[in-house]
Amino acid sequence: MTDTKNPTLSDTEEAELTALRLEIDRLDTDILELISQRAQCAMRVAAVKLQADPSGAVFYRPEREAQVLSQVMARNPGPLGNEDMARLFREIMSACLALEKPLEVAYLGPEGTFTQQAAKKHFGQWVITKPMPAIDEVFREVEAGAVQYGVVPIENSTEGVVNHTLDTFISSNLKICGEVELRIHHHLMAGPNTRLDKITRVYSHQQSLAQCRKWLDAHMPLAERIAVSSNAEAAKRVKGEWNSAAIAGELASELYDLEIIETKIEDSPDNSTRFLIIGNQNVGVSGGDKTSLVVSMRNEPGALYHLLKPFNDFGIDMTRLESRPSLSGNWTYVFFIDFVGHISGAKVIETLEMLKKTAVEVKVLGSYPKGVL
Repeated sequence: MTDTKNPTLSDTEEAELTALRLEIDRLDTDILELISQRAQCAMRVAAVKLQADPSGAVFYRPEREAQVLSQVMARNPGPLGNEDMARLFREIMSACLALEKPLEVAYLGPEGTFTQQAAKKHFGQWVITKPMPAIDEVFREVEAGAVQYGVVPIENSTEGVVNHTLDTFISSNLKICGEVELRIHHHLMAGPNTRLDKITRVYSHQQSLAQCRKWLDAHMPLAERIAVSSNAEAAKRVKGEWNSAAIAGELASELYDLEIIETKIEDSPDNSTRFLIIGNQNVGVSGGDKTSLVVSMRNEPGALYHLLKPFNDFGIDMTRLESRPSLSGNWTYVFFIDFVGHISGAKVIETLEMLKKTAVEVKVLGSYPKGVL
């Protein structure tokens, strides 16, 4: 019999280590049993919902999920960080929800983009993601009922708002059901055939190349920078070449089996993008909610004053205000507004009633939980 005793440990330390391993084994068994019990409970929830509404049962409740994750973070005793603990629960919830009904989510593709990464961060790894070629195609896929939800970018901390997403909301009847913020990290990656000392070109999306300009100037000044349609397309090209590298996110390296050779090469370490979850349902109160509106105002003196006054009068915290010319071309301006609160709140109801007296149109895009993770 082979002696597996660690020669650097004393007999007392070896005995303590053995006891700790046995304790971990016992805890793992308890965790396994509890997760299985939770999964069984989720299946019973699905059965109850289907019995009550066989054709229209709603399995995913954004407000309920936000409440659970917020409670996990509030009750976390450590030593794991709050977000680390919440991410563990996020995946348990994702797996359990897949037992009820697997979620299908459309996103701005192709595979390996930051939008897909945002979808998996919000819904977990058990979600079925479907890439779409354009933002309006994501909207159409959800409107047609081909998927339950969509994920679209709305604003970037360095590039500003995504106007195409804003414009699509004007003509769509979909609701905002949630939000997720993703820290954008760009990595330099190479394929299995890449000769690292012979790299003469770097592929990436135009925005990614711009966001990594200083690093490229300092470390790869002679390499040709080639803009392609997406970071995922960059990863695809590199896979079959020997003298090129790509700038993309971590998910692209996993999907296309590339090696990350330099991490976090973005010029701004605080670069992040906010994404919206779109669907057909109205979301209930979570306790930490936002509401988004589209408001049309005539282009006349005092229009902005009349827009802002109701929010000030009723003490509503406005978190974002963007203006766009109306697509109808009738000399009106469209304002996109985010504020803290739920559409069912008394002060919010009063604010909107007052706003409707001066606005051409007030359209509620949705009330939804503020991003937890």
